Amino acid sequence: MVDRKELVRQYKEAGTSMGVYRIRNLRNGRSFVGSARDVRGKLNGHLAQLKMGVHRNRELQRDWNELGPEAFAFEVVDLLEAKHEPDYDPTEDLRVLEELWLEKLQPFGDQGYNTPGRRI
Repeated sequence: MVDRKELVRQYKEAGTSMGVYRIRNLRNGRSFVGSARDVRGKLNGHLAQLKMGVHRNRELQRDWNELGPEAFAFEVVDLLEAKHEPDYDPTEDLRVLEELWLEKLQPFGDQGYNTPGRRI
C-alpha cells in the first residue's frame, strides 16, 4: 500500500502540464472542453465540483447527477510544450489550442456542454 506522503511526492515530481482537456459523457457522447496551465489540477477541480453538486455548468452537473461518475471520462486531449523563455506567458497559446479543439470537437448544443464564445 502506498502512503499519502509518497503519493504527494509523486504528484509534485510529475510537475504540471499545460493543455486542453475534455470531460466526456460516455452514454450520450456530449463533451466539455477547456484548457488550463495545470490540466490535472483543473480536471481534479471539475471532478470535485461535480461530486459536491456545485459545478457551474448546470447541464453537465445534471447529467452527472442522473448518470453517475461511471458515465464520464476525464481526458487530456493535447499538451502545450512550455517555451523555455524567461517572459513566456502561455495564455494566448492555450487559448489558440483550445479554440482548435473546440472547432474540431464542436462540443455545443446536443454535442456538448460548452457555450459558443464562453469559457469556464
